[in-house]
Amino acid sequence: MIHFHIVTLFPESIEPYLKASIIGRAQESKKIKISFYNPKDFIDGARTQDERVDRRPYGGGPGMVMRPEPMLKAVAKAVGKKKNVEIVFFSTDGEQFDEPMAQSLTKKKDIVFICGHYEGVDARVEKILKARKITVGPYVLTGGELPAATMIDAISRFVPEVLGKAESLERSRVSSPEVYTRPEVLTWKKKKYKVPEVLLSGHHAEIEKWKKGLRESK
Repeated sequence: MIHFHIVTLFPESIEPYLKASIIGRAQESKKIKISFYNPKDFIDGARTQDERVDRRPYGGGPGMVMRPEPMLKAVAKAVGKKKNVEIVFFSTDGEQFDEPMAQSLTKKKDIVFICGHYEGVDARVEKILKARKITVGPYVLTGGELPAATMIDAISRFVPEVLGKAESLERSRVSSPEVYTRPEVLTWKKKKYKVPEVLLSGHHAEIEKWKKGLRESK
């Protein structure tokens, strides 16, 4: 079983998705486990001006930066005395997340996601934890919650028995960027849209050739 640990100020932003469908069933069947850690719960003392979870950045600039202490304490709670833990720090200059990385991460028993918000997390957190810097795409998001959910979804697909029989079979087939179902002819706003003839032929070799051609042209 893989245990995903998410350090985030806003667990409610992704919790419904992670409780639904395939990922939800995977948790119910104990194939994976997901835990949340809110940095606000790791602030010492009363929440005074000096005990906020975020502060203005040194050197100036817009927005607020998440303070290192609450983040480090939250990660420490997640890691405990566990071994073989992968700590992920989302960063625009990190490694590009892809399918091979998702498959390789299934070898880890525990994966911790540090989800920044506002203008990000104090860089010393990544350095102290020797975290792995990862990006899910060439764009900037308002927080690390969506990247964490994306990675959990992609990694979980490679955990044995997470996908059902039909879905597992589909993963092993040659994928296509285009898929079709009934009706054979769709009429929409007085125009007709037909399913490609090759998919109606029953000729599996030609169908696989068509799929391969689509992938190569993308």
